[in-house]
Amino acid sequence: MTSLEANAQNEDSGPGGYAAARLLLLHEKERSGPPRRTALARLTDDWLAGLFAAAAPPRGTALVAVGGYGRSELSPRSDLDLLLLHDGTADKAAIAALADRIWYPVWDLGLALDHSVRTPAEARATAADDLKVHLGLLDARPLAGDAGLVAALRTTVLADWRNQAPGRLPELDALCRERAERMGELQFLLEPDLKEARGGLRDAQALRAVAASWLADAPREGLDRARRRLLDTRDALHLTTGRATDRLALQEQDAVAAELGLLDADTLLREVYEAARTISYATDVTWREVNRVLKARSARPRLRSLLGRTGAGRTGGKPPVERTPLAEGVVEMDGEVVLARTARPERDPVLPLRAAAAAAQSGLPLSPHAVRRLAATAPPLPAPWPAEAREELVTLLGAGEATVPVWEALEAEGIVTRLLPDWERVRCRPQRNPVHTWTVDRHLVETAVRAASLTRRVGRPDLLLVAALLHDIGKGWPGDHSVAGETIARDLAARVGFDRTDTATVATAVRHHLLLVETATRRDLDDPATVESVAAAVGTLGTLELLHALTEADALATGPAAWSSWRASLVADLVKRVAGVLAGESLPDPEAAAPSAEQERLAIEALRTGEPVLALHTRDEHAADPDEAAPEPVGVELVIALPDQPGVLPAVAGVLALHRLTVRAADLRAVDLPTGLGSGSVLVLDWRVAAEYGSLPEAARLRADLVRALDGSLDIPARLAEREAAYPRRRGLTAPPPRVTVAAADSRLATVIEVRAQDAPGLLHRIGRALEGAAVRVRSAHVSTLGANAVDTLYVTRPDGSLLPPEEAVDLARTLEAALG
Repeated sequence: MTSLEANAQNEDSGPGGYAAARLLLLHEKERSGPPRRTALARLTDDWLAGLFAAAAPPRGTALVAVGGYGRSELSPRSDLDLLLLHDGTADKAAIAALADRIWYPVWDLGLALDHSVRTPAEARATAADDLKVHLGLLDARPLAGDAGLVAALRTTVLADWRNQAPGRLPELDALCRERAERMGELQFLLEPDLKEARGGLRDAQALRAVAASWLADAPREGLDRARRRLLDTRDALHLTTGRATDRLALQEQDAVAAELGLLDADTLLREVYEAARTISYATDVTWREVNRVLKARSARPRLRSLLGRTGAGRTGGKPPVERTPLAEGVVEMDGEVVLARTARPERDPVLPLRAAAAAAQSGLPLSPHAVRRLAATAPPLPAPWPAEAREELVTLLGAGEATVPVWEALEAEGIVTRLLPDWERVRCRPQRNPVHTWTVDRHLVETAVRAASLTRRVGRPDLLLVAALLHDIGKGWPGDHSVAGETIARDLAARVGFDRTDTATVATAVRHHLLLVETATRRDLDDPATVESVAAAVGTLGTLELLHALTEADALATGPAAWSSWRASLVADLVKRVAGVLAGESLPDPEAAAPSAEQERLAIEALRTGEPVLALHTRDEHAADPDEAAPEPVGVELVIALPDQPGVLPAVAGVLALHRLTVRAADLRAVDLPTGLGSGSVLVLDWRVAAEYGSLPEAARLRADLVRALDGSLDIPARLAEREAAYPRRRGLTAPPPRVTVAAADSRLATVIEVRAQDAPGLLHRIGRALEGAAVRVRSAHVSTLGANAVDTLYVTRPDGSLLPPEEAVDLARTLEAALG
C-alpha cells in the first residue's frame, strides 16, 4: 500500500483523507496514464471498502464496481458505477441504511455516482431488459463484502451473455450504429467526443463485449494502444478543464496537448485520429465477422436438412467451401476477398494491388487475414512500377465508393505507406478549416471516389484518378501545399510508372488544382488578363479538361459548403473562355461591350425619374448533358440603374445585407445614353445574390430601402449593429484580423485588391464605405465565402478610369485593412 492510499484510510473512513490523497495523486507528474488510473481505482476501492465495513453490513451483501470503474479505468472526473448487491435475506431497511452510508459520502465529495441496489436475480432480470446494464455487469468487480455472491453473479451474467449472443449482439450493433450516426466519426471531427463518437471508447467497450461472447474476436494489433491513447487524452482533458467532459473542444486542445507532453494541438489530434481509426477498423472487421457467423448458424439447420436428403450427411461428407476466382492469386470466399491457395505473395509484388483492385471492383471487403499476410510477405515494388501495378492502382481508385473500405484495410497494415512513402505525412493529418469534412488522407481518397464518376468527361481517366489522389499531398510540408505537392506528385507519378509527359501533366494538375475555382469566384472573367493567365498556366486543352473534373471532385469531397450550382456555373464559364483562347480564338474587348437591352431600358427609366430602378431575375444552370435533370437555380440576378452619385456601392450592399441577401458578385458600369434619350451618366449595377434563408424580398421593398439609404434617412450601420448585438458570438477561437493585399492579377482594366476577413453581415457594405472615403471607383466586386472566411476581390480604378500606381494601391490596401480592423 502506498502512502497516498494509506492516507485515505483514516480511522472513520471519512472523506477528508480520501479527498486529500486523491488530489495529491491527480497532481503527481510522475504517475500518469494507466498507472495513475489504476492507482486512483485502488485508492477509491480502499475508501469505499472502508465505508462499507464501517456501516456494519448485514450478511449476504457486497459492494461491486461495474462498467469503467469495474475495469479500473478511473479518469479524474469519471463517474463511480456501483452496485450494492444483496442476497435478499436482510431487512429492506437495513439494506437502505447501508446504501445511504455509502452513497452520501460520495455525493458529499461532489463525485458523480451511478448506483443501484439489487439482488442477483434482479440484476440478471434488469440486464435481460437493458443492454447497457448487461454490458456494465460484464466488468463487475468485487470491492467489499460477500465475494462469493459477486462471483456467482459474474458467472451467471457471462453465461447469459454467451447464450443470448445471437440476439444481443445484433442489438449492440444497432446501438453502435445509431450512436455513430448521431455523434459522427471521431477520426474526422475537429471537436470529437472521445467516448461516444464512432471509433471512441464506447466502441472499444463493445469490442470487449463481442470477445466475451466467444462468437468473434476483434483484430488485436494496436487495439490496446489505441484505447490507452484515448483514455490518456480523456484524463488530460479532465485535468485541464476541471470538468467531467469527453468532448475535446478546440479551445482545450493546446492545454491537453501540453498536459500529455505533445508538441501542439495538431499532434494531439493526429494521435487521437490514429487511435480512432484503429478502433473503427477493428469495429468494421469484428461486426462483419459477427454477421458472418450468425448467418452461418441460421443456415446450418437448412443445410443439415439438405444434406440428409442428398445422402451427404450419411457419408459424413461436408459441402465444399465455394471459392470464386477474381484475379490471379485472388478469390472470393464466404463474402470476402482472400488469397488463392496457389498464391505466392512472397514472389508477387503486384499481388497487394491486384487483390485490392479485385475487392473494390467486386464491392467486397478485403479479408484482414489476407491483408496481414500480404503486408508480411509481399516484396516491395520496383521503381518505376511495372505497368500491371500502375493499372491495378488506377482500377482500385476507379471503383468509386467501394474504394474506401479497401483502402482503409491497406492502411491498417501499412501497405499504403509502403506503396506511396509520402502518404505518411498526410495520414490522419487534421484540417482546421471547418469547411473540410475529412482529414487530409481521407479527403484525397474521397476526391478519387468523386473523380471516378467523372472519368467519362476526360480523355485520360487514369491521370485524373492519380491527380485526385495526390492533389493535396503537399499538405504534409510547410509553405504552399500546391507548390510542395507539385514536386511530390512528380516524384510519385514517376515512381508509379508514368512516362515523362504524363508525369508532367499530373504535376501540373496538382500545382494548379485550385486555379479554376479561385479564379472563377475571385476574379473578373470579363477581363482578358484573367482568362489569358489561366490559359498560360494550363497550357493544353487536355490539361484543362483534367483540371475541370479535378476541381469538381475536390470540391465535392471537401464538404457541402465548397461546391454549389453557382460555383459550378462560374467554373464552367471560365473553362469555356480558356478553351477558346487555347483554340486560338480572340477575346472580346469588355470596354467595347454594349449594355444589354434590359440594362439600357432601366438606365433610361432611371434617367427619366432621377431615382433607382431595379429588376430581379432567377438565374438557372443549364444542363450540359441532355439526359440530365432540369436546370437548377444558381442564384438571383439583381439589376439596378440609378443616376451616378457618391455612396452607391455601400448603400446597395448595406440594403442587401439588411434583407439577408448574400452577395456573390457585383459589376458596376457607367452607361452613357444615346443622343435623344436624355443627357447624363447612369450607373448600372449587375449583382448576383442569394437568400440566406427563406424567400426573396419584394423588389419594391428593396427599392424603397435603397432610396432611403441614399438620402440618408436609413442608418444602415446602426441597423446592422443592432442585428449583430441581438446574436452574441458563440464562445470559441478568436477570428484572425482582416488582411488586405494588392493582387498580382496583371489586369489592364483595373487594380485588383483582395480582402480576406471573417464573414459577417454587411462586410461588403463596410468595404464600400472605406472605398468611398478613399475616392476610388469600383469597377467590379467578386465575393467568395468558405465557412467563416470571406475573400472579396475588388477591381478598382481612379475616378478617371486609370489604374492606381503601385504606391497608391498599397496605401489603399492599408486604409481598407485599418477600416475593417
